[in-house]
Amino acid sequence: MRLQSAIFDMDGTLLDSMHIWNDLGPNLLRSMGIEPAPDLGARLMVLTMREGAALCKEEYHLPQTVDEIIDLTEAQVEDFYNHHVQAKPGVQKFLSLLKMEGVWMYVATNTDRHLAEAALKHAGIDGYFRGLLTCTDVGVGKNDSPEIYERAMCRLRGSKKDTVIFEDALHAIRTAKAAGFRVCAVYDPAAEAEQEEIKALSDYYIRSFEEMFETKTLD
Repeated sequence: MRLQSAIFDMDGTLLDSMHIWNDLGPNLLRSMGIEPAPDLGARLMVLTMREGAALCKEEYHLPQTVDEIIDLTEAQVEDFYNHHVQAKPGVQKFLSLLKMEGVWMYVATNTDRHLAEAALKHAGIDGYFRGLLTCTDVGVGKNDSPEIYERAMCRLRGSKKDTVIFEDALHAIRTAKAAGFRVCAVYDPAAEAEQEEIKALSDYYIRSFEEMFETKTLD
């Protein structure tokens, strides 16, 4: 896998954090005495926090404003990101290798900026990246547009032929591939049911970043 620049998704790719998001919306509703639909968590996963809050407000007729719903949600996430989140096994070693090889790196995440910055700092990997972009920053999610990848690539002064995107989510991988990017899919248990499609669609596939050293993929 030869590359000059790399764009990393955060949750489920760099960080072992998908479990906090999977049940975030449903748990918030349950705390209000509302039983969510079985598919709510999956639907919220492809949305920004603001989009998800708006969906919950509309579909469950919540009295809170969208901003108030976001505040309640963020309180749960902030505690996790500030005090508990960890990088996935092998991530720091892999980022160190890329940095030594002169690869420029950026984070492109669906998570809001202040949360993403806190998470990367607590995990001890914030110093490897030249910056980060969020879907809120660019105004559109990964499910609908490759804009976040395009902007990150421009900031890295890269091109699609020498940039690799690291992602764990099928919807994001589809978007990146449709836009002509090379994609390395990173396994996460949250996407277990989609692994065969993810493998078929991606240019590279790893079960963990530790695997990169075992297989010498960078040679």
